[in-house]
Amino acid sequence: MSPPLIDLHDLRFAWPGQPALLDIPRFQLQRGETLFLKGPSGSGKTTLLGLLGGVSRPQHGNVQLLGQDLAALSQGARDRFRVDHTGYIFQQFNLLPFLSVRENVELPCRFSRSRAQRASERHGSVAQAAAALLDHLGLGDPALQVRRADTLSIGQQQRVAAARALIGQPELVIADEPTSALDADTREAFIRLLFGECRAAGASLLFVSHDQSLAALFDRSLSLAELNRASTPQEA
Repeated sequence: MSPPLIDLHDLRFAWPGQPALLDIPRFQLQRGETLFLKGPSGSGKTTLLGLLGGVSRPQHGNVQLLGQDLAALSQGARDRFRVDHTGYIFQQFNLLPFLSVRENVELPCRFSRSRAQRASERHGSVAQAAAALLDHLGLGDPALQVRRADTLSIGQQQRVAAARALIGQPELVIADEPTSALDADTREAFIRLLFGECRAAGASLLFVSHDQSLAALFDRSLSLAELNRASTPQEA
């Protein structure tokens, strides 16, 4: 069996002046796995995602992504490592409103040479990779792809955010409550599209939500409370 994509040991984290928010003895995510991580607001989900992405450092323990201990890297090196290997779908999508749909999708490839190279090797160019992803996600209309991102519907913005996270085949895709603004039928359809794109890219998917109805769609479901020995929520 190949080593896990994420391997977390004895992680502890607290915000300054606050009690422990996270105390997680062990957590692993396997390569190619889809994992549903549930927990209520305030349980530390977003903080954990920041630690897994190398945005923050734990006070104790280590987080390994692809065998690399993130805490051993400088802030700049962690930022480069994150953009090379992780695609992120934010709850509010965080598209740049003044850029076009296509430009938003291509953005990670401007900051990551390796993702630009992988996109070009698979599709011929970064532009063709963006067009292919948007087409697979139901946004293939060329006229739509040149529109500003802030002219799109919520559902369209969500799919653009997914294409941006997936371009260049990052090994890890993190989705932080990305379906909270959608109705049940649209949520399930979006997740199935996301699964298909992650499988095509060989990516693992860590999907964070409080909506337990989605859990059965995933390879594995975990509650943050099962992992976390700290009991006092301080942050969502």
